Amino acid sequence: MQRFRCFVAGIFLCMFFCAAATAQRTYWQQKAEYKMAVKLDVHTNRLTGTEQVTYYNNSPDTLHRIFFHLYWNAFQPGSMMDVRSRELGKIVLGLNEKGDTVRDWDSRVRDRILHLKPDEIGYDSVVTLKMDGRRQEIRYHETILEVLPDRPVLPGSSVRFDLIFKCQVPVQIRRSGRDNAAGVRYSMSQWYPKICEYDYRGWHPTPYIAREFYGVWGDYDVTIDLDKHYLVGGTGYLQNPQQTGYGYAAAGTKVSSPRGGLLSWHFYAPNVHDFMWAADPRYRHLSQTVNNAAQTTLHVIYKKDTASAAAWQEVLKAAVRALPFIEKHFGPYPYKQYSFIQGGDGGMEYPMGTLIAGPSLGTVFHEWMHSWYQMMLGTNESMYPWMDEGFATYAEGKVSYYYYHAYADSVFKDDPKGREITLGKLDKALPLGAADAYRGYFSLVESGLAEPMTTHADHYETNFAYGQNAYSKGAVFLEQLGYITGAQVRDSILMQYYRKWRFKHPDPNDFMRVAEKVSGMQLDWYQEYWINTTKTIDYGIEDLKNEDGHAQITLRRIGEMPMPVDLLVRYKDGHTEMHYIPLYEMFGTKPREDSAGRRIVHKPWRWTNPVYHLSLPDSVSAISSIEIDPSQRMADTGRGDNRVSGGIIIGRARHPKADLVN
Repeated sequence: MQRFRCFVAGIFLCMFFCAAATAQRTYWQQKAEYKMAVKLDVHTNRLTGTEQVTYYNNSPDTLHRIFFHLYWNAFQPGSMMDVRSRELGKIVLGLNEKGDTVRDWDSRVRDRILHLKPDEIGYDSVVTLKMDGRRQEIRYHETILEVLPDRPVLPGSSVRFDLIFKCQVPVQIRRSGRDNAAGVRYSMSQWYPKICEYDYRGWHPTPYIAREFYGVWGDYDVTIDLDKHYLVGGTGYLQNPQQTGYGYAAAGTKVSSPRGGLLSWHFYAPNVHDFMWAADPRYRHLSQTVNNAAQTTLHVIYKKDTASAAAWQEVLKAAVRALPFIEKHFGPYPYKQYSFIQGGDGGMEYPMGTLIAGPSLGTVFHEWMHSWYQMMLGTNESMYPWMDEGFATYAEGKVSYYYYHAYADSVFKDDPKGREITLGKLDKALPLGAADAYRGYFSLVESGLAEPMTTHADHYETNFAYGQNAYSKGAVFLEQLGYITGAQVRDSILMQYYRKWRFKHPDPNDFMRVAEKVSGMQLDWYQEYWINTTKTIDYGIEDLKNEDGHAQITLRRIGEMPMPVDLLVRYKDGHTEMHYIPLYEMFGTKPREDSAGRRIVHKPWRWTNPVYHLSLPDSVSAISSIEIDPSQRMADTGRGDNRVSGGIIIGRARHPKADLVN
């Protein structure tokens, strides 16, 4: 009987541990292989095409519904995008410098959709849809197409969808369209029926209202037929350069274009999650191959008649120069090409290319860095916009800081005043390379419109809060992480994040686990406060006095969010001491970041204690200044009490804010 009981107990233990192992998330992701053949009529602005999608269900789930995006249906009067934009336009943010009312709508959208004429609207229409040769029931939900398959898609299986579709290219309003402000004929993004992503959270049939995207990893084989006078650039590798010409054919080889008025452009893009292209009859094409591991060819495509031709040429030069720095700090670029294409309505990122309205290098660097933070590290932009926009903004700042310093002699060769202004701004504004992001975040705090960064991108109460959260606060997240872990450790975190999660779909928890493993610290508290809440940081020097010949410092946490503290003490004889106070919740300390002066590590500060006391070996009279976080990487919303210097009076040096918390 005893043996039987032990046997039964063993079975139950085995079942328990097997169930526990199964309950842990095992990573998987779906895959889609696209083969498309489309024809664009440049006279009617209409596109017709066929699409084959082989869809691999790598999930453990049986799929009873399938969803596709039909983005261009947003560009019709009364659409969700139209209504949302007009509703946000009712919100008044204040007055600008001219005294004009500032409304919260996107200036590119405003109420323009409402006034579109029938030949200006956009639409995506699926004529027929078959699964494995059988016609399927479909339902339209504006920008989402729901497929009700006659047979469920089983785990570990694949199916083939065959679609015949037709579209009308909308007038350029947001991201994609025709005839933009610079006269570019076609900016073709979000243009085809695109299968929605399904992950461990389920389906993501996100309607197209304003924000960005989330796509299935896969391969694209795309053939585009259009007027032979149009030059095309976009995602993927051109398969027939000897037929297209326009600067794509190998130097010294003969181009043999087919007869007739149309030209076929055949692209293949492996391991990406979207496909973009652009076309114009007056495009000019520049290119250069760089000596990286992928032997990447960089393309710059812009309108010939633009007044900023020299600036577009500078884009190619800057990209060639910046790539080694980018790859060293953020990971190798793995694709064989990248294209900077004039088009769209500002700047928008896509696999192997970007649509940018102009040749601003800030925009160039930002959109290019999206090749890392979205195009390789494919986060869900709707749910976690700060993980792509914020990370790209952070990287843009680092690349810009490097580029303008490393190539100042060339960039500012004939512009000494521009050199003085640009480098002066970069070198004086703290934190270095990230000051603009901090200013944006502080403006959000001051506005009173802040929302948690866990807010879905389309669900923010204001466009302003979305923008500052996604771009500014997201960038501050990384710069401030360097303050917590040490900058070199933060850089190692980003490289390990790249190695572990490229070509996948990471989420915030995945990033934080990498950060914890690399740093050896607990960082869940940082995610909780900075991402999940709107609590702010504010520390101050509350008291300074002598006691038995030793300076006694009292620090106070005034804000709601706790942080570790760097406290720099400068002495009148010229030497310095960095007093480092870890946060208790970190269960670790950051390594020394520089070799200047002496570093003293103090006992951790517990978040339950609003004040912290420390004693210095010298008296107050020996001190020149005391400063909390001289690097200004900690996003302290009230730095007025972070520094005491000059004319220090022995006794109480209290900041007025301290009285507010007693």
